Amino acid sequence: MSSASPSPETSGAGYIEVVGARTHNLRNVSVKVPRDRVVVFTGVSGSGKTSLAIDTIHAEAQLRYLEGLSPFVRQYINQRSRPKADRITGIGATLAVDQRRTNHNPRSTVATITGIDGHLGLLYSRLPALAPADSTGPGGTTGVGRTLSTAHFDQYSPEGGCEECHGVGGTWRAAKDLIITHPRLPLFRGASPWFAKWRSGEHRFVPALAEKRGVDLEQPWQDLPQAFRDAVLYGTGDEVIEATYEFQARKKTGKWTYSDKGPMRGALAEVERVAGAASSQSAKQRYMAYMRKQPCATCDGTGFGEAARTVSLGGVSYQRLVTFEVDTVRNWTGDVLAGLSGMQREVGEPLLEALGARLTLLQRLGVGHVQLFRSAASLSGGELQRTRLAAQLSTDLTGMTFVLDEPGTGLHPADKAHLLDIAHELRGSGNTVLLVDHDPELIARADWIIDMGPGAGRLGGHLLASGPPAEISRCEESTTGRYLARRGRRVDRIPRPVDDRTPSLVLRAVEVHNVTADEIRFPLGRLTCLTGVSGSGKSSVLRDVLGVGVAACLDGGTADTVGQVDGVEHLSWLAVVDQDPIGRTPRSNPATYTKAFDIIRRLFASADQARALGLDASAFSFNAPGGRCEACTGYGRRLVDMHFLPDVWVICDACEGRRFTPEVLTVSYRGLTIDAVLGLTVAEAVEHFQEPRQLATTLRALDKVGLGYLQLGQSATDLSGGEAQRLKLANAIQRGTRGHSSGLILMDEPVSGLHPADIQQMVDAFELLLEAGHTVIVAEHDLHVAAASDWVVDLGPGAGAAGGRVMAEGPPREVARTNGVTAAYLRRVEAGEPLLGTQVVPGTPVPGTPGAPPQGESGPAARG
Repeated sequence: MSSASPSPETSGAGYIEVVGARTHNLRNVSVKVPRDRVVVFTGVSGSGKTSLAIDTIHAEAQLRYLEGLSPFVRQYINQRSRPKADRITGIGATLAVDQRRTNHNPRSTVATITGIDGHLGLLYSRLPALAPADSTGPGGTTGVGRTLSTAHFDQYSPEGGCEECHGVGGTWRAAKDLIITHPRLPLFRGASPWFAKWRSGEHRFVPALAEKRGVDLEQPWQDLPQAFRDAVLYGTGDEVIEATYEFQARKKTGKWTYSDKGPMRGALAEVERVAGAASSQSAKQRYMAYMRKQPCATCDGTGFGEAARTVSLGGVSYQRLVTFEVDTVRNWTGDVLAGLSGMQREVGEPLLEALGARLTLLQRLGVGHVQLFRSAASLSGGELQRTRLAAQLSTDLTGMTFVLDEPGTGLHPADKAHLLDIAHELRGSGNTVLLVDHDPELIARADWIIDMGPGAGRLGGHLLASGPPAEISRCEESTTGRYLARRGRRVDRIPRPVDDRTPSLVLRAVEVHNVTADEIRFPLGRLTCLTGVSGSGKSSVLRDVLGVGVAACLDGGTADTVGQVDGVEHLSWLAVVDQDPIGRTPRSNPATYTKAFDIIRRLFASADQARALGLDASAFSFNAPGGRCEACTGYGRRLVDMHFLPDVWVICDACEGRRFTPEVLTVSYRGLTIDAVLGLTVAEAVEHFQEPRQLATTLRALDKVGLGYLQLGQSATDLSGGEAQRLKLANAIQRGTRGHSSGLILMDEPVSGLHPADIQQMVDAFELLLEAGHTVIVAEHDLHVAAASDWVVDLGPGAGAAGGRVMAEGPPREVARTNGVTAAYLRRVEAGEPLLGTQVVPGTPVPGTPGAPPQGESGPAARG
């Protein structure tokens, strides 16, 4: 579809007008957003673009819809707080798809998220019923001679679940290799995470059993007598063991001696006992680390009942079909449709066409390699977001406003063009598309840009410019504009040379998921970038081969994912820097996560005022009684029950939101109270705390990874996945610059969701680790980062079963001369060409953009 569209002034499309927005860090922002256009909200990370697009525009639209519901219904809906703004007009119904993992249901899969499971259930329950019983009809349908419903193809329903395991798919049993993970080490000194972590009665029996049998527990587990090892794992049967042990209660003086007598249950049985007795899901999850699912023999572990296992359509049973990738199922729908006739075609054609449309949309969004039964929890953030996006876009809605938060995350440039085409098709159908994104090439193909800044956090929140891409490229105040005009290199770095003398980490006989390789080389002390289209196997190599394999070797063990790891003797530690949350409670924040708050509390405790009041470091913690405000238990806010209306968080009237008691708040250190320190941004804290050295080093590391705008006391639940990842990188930098040992730092898509200006800062942070002699390996789609790395390992050629092979490895310029998909884009980077075939030239309008700025100003883009 062509991206051309008329100007908003001539079309009468109108605008969404926001006046005086003050949500989060927005500074009284007023802007007009043209409707029926593709509009990008951009700016450096933390500039306020998400606050404007999602937390203001979408949140207001959502609240207006909910206000039409009865108070009784609203009490069951978790509502957002009303965004702070003087006026918002021209807003209609919105659908937002962000990257937050709000669905924690383990039953949620690609098929259930997109509604594909419902379509398949209808097909399998209707078409076979139209074929003669016990025969193969047109299209390869096999009749079963009985009435079927969609419930027969739902493993969690009474009709569709396996008659043996009732849909569960098997039984969770304790696994010996998960309890004893490093048999070359002593039992209580690293051989077993179970015996190192928990202190049940079984742990106390083991030393007594060893003494009774004359076994030395300081010897490696694998060297202990087989009979003793069996007793530890499987129990002593009728043999009675008598154990005596000492116990000391916390914060109490004195010890008590206890005796226990009886047969020893064994670690396997003990794990299953405590897991079964766990009172909460979180407690059960801790024990699941030592258990493995034993597949049900009746359903082969799938959980499906007889109908899903035996009824076939197009020669494939339902149970088998859901294990296929989206691409394969799309081809299957065409084959089935081609074989239908008569009544079967009349019934099946509309269902198959609707199913095919959803599958095609998933393919275009870059998740064609994903299996239908893949759980939501196993998908990457980008894959999950695009799967949810496919569910929203599968309906023929018009007049809607779609708000998409960084939809290009995790997409190779080869896949991004499809995303842009879909956005323009939505616009062509009479919808408004609001994108929050940073990619200059994607932004250049939008109709309108709203650029926020100039900095992040307190330094952001202003409207810098609003207008077509060509106008924004002329705006000197806009960092985004400079990248649109292609002024300056995207990533500035001097690569380190790699030759035959460079020591390397070499993985041999690699086999995991879709990845199979005889050998993969990673030069040590260098920046390596794993590239390839989405689903080619990058994350599998990074996490399951490098992460698991190197960790096992460092601990003296081996991993199933790799046959041999050479060069690990050059490494002494490993850090996997992922985007998982750093904390699940509001009490966790950047200061507590990095341990900076421990040092700050000790500084306050050393002040003369604190000593005079008898306050120690624990008094300056909002997580423990003694110094915190007990009215709000250190939160600074209290939840008020509004009965039929949504509950409301209000500032605690006892401490006025300051979280501590009046006595603690009388103490100051270098002119600041403890609550004021928590209110400092990282950049402000760097200036304030030049000493002690450990605290200053921690704060500088946070600043160097681009988190200078975060407040020290900002709740961890408010942080994005990228911000959490950069916090972990800051910890790795501290560790890496503290000693002289060589480490390996692994990062999965570290620059996804970052503005090009922030990407440079991240690459500079990598350089700090490289200068200290460490090795950094990243899996990344940003080919500007790949082109600036020292070594590239390109996987492909496609995704899923079509990927997983090493297409090329070597310096970026050498890889660019090969024939892979990535190589073609690397050549474009080297030549300075735009990756998506669009380049904004100042003064030259981009096809499809509106004309003049909607604010009615003439000349360059409107500036805030």
